[in-house]
Amino acid sequence: MASSITSSFQTSSLRSLFLGERNGFCVSSVPVTRVGFLRKTIECKESRIGKQPIEVPSNVTITLEGQDLKVKGPLGELSIAYPREVKVEREESGILKVKKAMETRRANQMHGLFRTLTDNMVVGVSKGFEKKLQMIGVGYRATVEGKDLVLSLGFSHPVRMTIPEGLKVKVEDNTRITVSGYDKSEIGQFAASIRKWRPPEPYKGKGVKYADEVIRRKEGKAGKKK
Repeated sequence: MASSITSSFQTSSLRSLFLGERNGFCVSSVPVTRVGFLRKTIECKESRIGKQPIEVPSNVTITLEGQDLKVKGPLGELSIAYPREVKVEREESGILKVKKAMETRRANQMHGLFRTLTDNMVVGVSKGFEKKLQMIGVGYRATVEGKDLVLSLGFSHPVRMTIPEGLKVKVEDNTRITVSGYDKSEIGQFAASIRKWRPPEPYKGKGVKYADEVIRRKEGKAGKKK
């Protein structure tokens, strides 16, 4: 009985050794131990946009309370709340600086974003922004009636859009629309909603497009050759 057990163990050992050499790996009988992982601190580079200072004009008032910032100028007033990843500091010269409060990947992302948002607020309340659109198509026209923008875009009925508070809309030559105001995000949102009603098509370019937008044109289907 003992001899049969010994012979079977030797046979299994030889078989394991032979298969290991044949398959190109070594069969080890060493017990598996716990694998340890090393933690490495990730150092994020400072954002090139975020580290730029923000100049505040003399006609703009800044109010900073903790993580809340209020900006007031001749055109209006805006406010923003910063996340805990970034902080705002005001120097004696009046310059604003947005800095990271911690060294994380999210803080590096928020750094450049909130520096841009802060700069847009300062420029918006002092100088303002504007977005221009152009209507291309036969019968396409726009008019301003009170607080509404009325668009004729080839539908069975005119499109009437309410102009948000704080924005001004001017129409020139019935086809050129200018949206202006002090809140850049509101201007972009309203201009995008106008364009959404009739986006420019790529064959003849008909529709509503931004004044500086370049439309990639496509070639139409050619007729049957004779």
